[in-house]
Amino acid sequence: MLSGLLSFVLLNVPEHALSLLSDLVFAVAKIGRLSTKDAVLFLCDMQEKFRPNIFQFTNIVSNAARLLQASRVLGIPPILTEQYPKGLGPTVPELGAADLTAHAKTSFTMMIEAVEKELQALGNPKQAILCGIEAHACIACTTFDLLEKGMEVHIVADAVSSRSQTDRLFALSRLKQSGAYLTTTEAVLLQLVQDAKHPNFKEVPNTAALCLSLLSFFMFV
Repeated sequence: MLSGLLSFVLLNVPEHALSLLSDLVFAVAKIGRLSTKDAVLFLCDMQEKFRPNIFQFTNIVSNAARLLQASRVLGIPPILTEQYPKGLGPTVPELGAADLTAHAKTSFTMMIEAVEKELQALGNPKQAILCGIEAHACIACTTFDLLEKGMEVHIVADAVSSRSQTDRLFALSRLKQSGAYLTTTEAVLLQLVQDAKHPNFKEVPNTAALCLSLLSFFMFV
């Protein structure tokens, strides 16, 4: 009966409708598996003036730095932005991004024209690994824009923060509702290498123990 129904659908449903149906099935089937071949690392606004005000800033930058180091080992392109650097200062040196071009912006989203062009030059990758600050502002706006472009967004929860832990927690919950995947630094690294026999496995940095206060967001999601 099932095969007969499938034959009927294939013979009688217009081609454009079949295409839409195929897209719908694909969307439902997506499980969020990261791939080194189709991912880009977004590093959002980790700047000097934010240092004393962002919740767990040191841990956030440390985890983002591990992701950046791993991206270089695994061939994943990074994209770096700075929010109004004239007033908020440069990217903090411990991120290890001195060799990257920082795209200056005033908008809350990272998806400015220069970043759009960089994505096009990279062949429009399908997956975004997102870390930085602030969760309820630039991370949120960037996530919405990336999702609207049809990209998978993987927000690294232990590499994302805000000045207020309340804003951080509710932002993560809200972005999960919108369709973003919430993950951790170590989970990202292990998903990308897949196997201890990966030729670059030993070069991927180990992640430090997570700060317990960063994990409390699970109460909200």
